[in-house]
Amino acid sequence: MFIYMLLLTVIATVEAQRVPGQQKSDSCLCKINSSIWTFPAVRFVEVTKQVQICEENLNEFEEKLSNTDAELPLMRATLQNITARLKAFNYLHTSGLYNALPLRQLIQELEEIHQSVNESHLQNPNKETHNLLNELNKANNDIQRMYKDDFFNLETMKKRLRDLNNRAQICKTIPNNFRSTCHQRVMTRISSPSVTKLNSISKSYVSGAWGRDALLTNQERYWEHCLVSGHKHGHTIRVYNSHEDFMANRNYKDEQIAPSYSDKNAVQGSGTILYDNTVYYQCYSTAEICSFNITTKTTKRMKLDGAGIDNKFPFCYYSCRDWTDIDLEADQDAVWVIYATEENHGNIVVSRLDPLELNITHTWKTHLFKRSVTSTFMVCGVLYATRYVSTYQEEVFYAFDTTTGKEINTLSLAFEKVSAGIANLNYNPVDGKLYLYNDAYLLAYDTFF
Repeated sequence: MFIYMLLLTVIATVEAQRVPGQQKSDSCLCKINSSIWTFPAVRFVEVTKQVQICEENLNEFEEKLSNTDAELPLMRATLQNITARLKAFNYLHTSGLYNALPLRQLIQELEEIHQSVNESHLQNPNKETHNLLNELNKANNDIQRMYKDDFFNLETMKKRLRDLNNRAQICKTIPNNFRSTCHQRVMTRISSPSVTKLNSISKSYVSGAWGRDALLTNQERYWEHCLVSGHKHGHTIRVYNSHEDFMANRNYKDEQIAPSYSDKNAVQGSGTILYDNTVYYQCYSTAEICSFNITTKTTKRMKLDGAGIDNKFPFCYYSCRDWTDIDLEADQDAVWVIYATEENHGNIVVSRLDPLELNITHTWKTHLFKRSVTSTFMVCGVLYATRYVSTYQEEVFYAFDTTTGKEINTLSLAFEKVSAGIANLNYNPVDGKLYLYNDAYLLAYDTFF
């Protein structure tokens, strides 16, 4: 490369020259100016510098290429399957988290909360309902100011209304016996497993639920429910009339909830609970709650407005457990529904269900993202959430008290398990135990307050 540039330089500086001559004897004498063939030393130095600069730039470029070759595999691994990984969170872009919430939606929500608080105030006027009405009036003035001044801080206002709604739910009338047995409201410890056994059907059925009938006045009755169709659907529940029969897998009865796995009344997901001889569960492929009375063989259903289904908001944390969008829990004289909605940005929503009328009486909205936990359960009106620690250990790390509306983020209650995956975890107020369906294994724990 250097020689080629030098030749170009020399050729570019040489010019043809004509000179006169004289003939003497047999010779021709010419006077020639040889300066035109003088070696171009100055040009040579300049070209040498240019070549040196080119070599330095080339070396720098080669170094960058080498670094890029080393970084490409890391970039490729980071970007691998990014479309599939982001698909589950697409709703955040399409349904409101990063788009401004319309003011009319805030006004509608504010009106609903105001109506609820006003009804509570008329039934039982007290300082809290009075303060809530004042705060709601202030919130309404702030929204009207947002209209007037074209000043939008909608997410902050949304959070404000969510907190006001939770306080409004607390002001609603709740039966006295709902709180009477719960003098200690926060769990302090969970024992080692007191029961560990495989489910009675097949170890290949890794999703399901089990426990004891949760009604305080009911007879001793244990149950297990396995999802036997793609770990998604089921249509029978196995019932035992004693703990001894359950442990020995004998004298059980398989109660048919629906005629088939694909029937409209079949079970979807592992969020099943048995309360007062009635099975509560998510109905087949819908955002609805079903109740099946084992005695009368009748089924009721109700719509759960806004609930995400079909793996939109399953329990995840370490790895997602499919078909866990809706979780049913029982506690004292109520059934609880735990789910998530787009309107609440995928955070957990807790609703109290009247088990007889099969309708929702109260709803609380938390700040806990449902995909960040592995399971939930209810004790004395307190929602608890767990997260994965290791294959053989789980931890209760969060609580939300529906009586006070307060969240507790400082819990650290570890408990053992025998496998990584959790399909269902429920608390039973009759014996104070936690019942865990752990990848086909059935475990039970004592709890302490």
